[in-house]
Amino acid sequence: MIAYDVVVPTAGRDTLGDLLHALANGQGPRRRASSWWTTAPAPRRSRSPASPGPDRCGRCCECCPAAARNRGWRAAGSEWAAFLDDDVVPAPDWAARLADDLAGLSSAVAGSQGHIRVPLPPDGPPTDWERNVAGLEGARWATADMAYRRADLASVGGFDERFPRAYREDADLALRLLDRGRLLAQGERTVEHPVRAASPWVSVRLQAGNADDALMRALHGSRWRDRAGVSRGRRRRHLATVAAGCAALGAIATGRRGLARLGALGWAAGPIELAAARIAPGPRTGAEVATMVATSAVIPFAAVGWWLVGRARLGRLLATDCAPRTDRSAARHAPRAVRSAARHAPGADPEGSEIRVGSCTTGKKVASSDHLLAVSPSVSAGGRELPDAVLLDRDGTLIHDVPYNGDPDRVVPVPGARKALERLREAGVPLAVVSNQSGVARGLLTTENVTAVNRRVEELLGPLGHWAVCPHGPDDGCGCRKPAPGLVLEAAAAVGARPERCVVVGDIGADVEAARAAGARGVLVPTPRTRQEEIEAAPEVAPDLTAAVELLVGGARP
Repeated sequence: MIAYDVVVPTAGRDTLGDLLHALANGQGPRRRASSWWTTAPAPRRSRSPASPGPDRCGRCCECCPAAARNRGWRAAGSEWAAFLDDDVVPAPDWAARLADDLAGLSSAVAGSQGHIRVPLPPDGPPTDWERNVAGLEGARWATADMAYRRADLASVGGFDERFPRAYREDADLALRLLDRGRLLAQGERTVEHPVRAASPWVSVRLQAGNADDALMRALHGSRWRDRAGVSRGRRRRHLATVAAGCAALGAIATGRRGLARLGALGWAAGPIELAAARIAPGPRTGAEVATMVATSAVIPFAAVGWWLVGRARLGRLLATDCAPRTDRSAARHAPRAVRSAARHAPGADPEGSEIRVGSCTTGKKVASSDHLLAVSPSVSAGGRELPDAVLLDRDGTLIHDVPYNGDPDRVVPVPGARKALERLREAGVPLAVVSNQSGVARGLLTTENVTAVNRRVEELLGPLGHWAVCPHGPDDGCGCRKPAPGLVLEAAAAVGARPERCVVVGDIGADVEAARAAGARGVLVPTPRTRQEEIEAAPEVAPDLTAAVELLVGGARP
């Protein structure tokens, strides 16, 4: 019996009706009447610091999505709280698949992420705004569709209301749970996130999110982007553009014309390069080009300005008492609420469906398996300490090696690969892939080919976590191509593991050498293309992937 509530933070925009209609009319078995919480952020109003609201200290934004989500899950009483944004449309089978996703999860799993699909126009390349929205498809832990155990939310105090916008608060919550040793899983349910109409200046307004990055760095360290799968963006370029502009203005004020011209050139170079990068993918209509040129001139200054605002207010935010606090009462009473909901669910109307502001429980008895998206530090099994992560080579280790393969139909897993990976997942060991793909540099593959093959590998073998891929050739002198340590360091950082606590499993000497260079443990699984001297030089050798996993999880001798 799966008990969950759906929490939708909303300010009442017109897309909410589409969401609620989709939930009410979704397909799939219903064991009882079901309803969903819709939580609207409170309007801004002045409040005495001496009389804060029940969930806030009175000094942070009272209308932020984090506060609305906290209000929703704290008022609900089910074991799980499933969060949806009010501008998504769940698939017809979303409710049934959510129950499937949650039913088979082990007690170590704190959250389950759904798939986000962004429909793009089929008759031409997407606009810059459409590409921006489409980035949600690859976002980790986005609360556009994310379910968490209520007890886990209580244990970390819920969403951090110091994040005033729907931008970094979801990644912050996930990282705090991972730091506590909890797991996050990838589900099979799907929501659609249509691209809504937006102002031509929306890209400038979005730069306000830069203000939240300073808080993320203070809370989670300098590697938080790697752990959260967030791009580093263009901040350094924006800083250079703003510095050049300030230098030009200063030179003009002091009458130094030569320096002013040089600064003006640097000032102009940044927006020109930015506009060109945004225009190149298309659609290159007159209106799109004009928008890109105009906004690219403003974005560097908006981004840097908001970044400085975030740094300036950091001390106040860290000192405020509205940081997440452990909700011991909620954690203590959550199991009782779950038992009560499960006890009453079978007697409810089997056909009814109701949407209102409130909560109840939808019970479905189903089964599913864990698909780990991100995992915790190492645990022990049978008295044996497990690695913090296992980083796997792709070609020759997970799938049969087809040189420079860009065709997903030619992907064939090595014998026992699926079972071996499930063994690691069941043990709670994080996975990642480290793969050289020099075919990109040689012009034999595109990055799209590589991505398509990687997707097919995961379709056959299940989720594999972070993919660290080097597209360079042997003569490019990069630091990522194995046997260099770059891919191993990237993958370890992505799963929040220390390199010396990771294991690299590969089929050639370069895999083992990359592990050694990064300070990790290397295990060689030879294939017919593995040279004898590589086998003799390897510190540990296993005859196949199954044996290698047993060596890591079961403690078998090499």
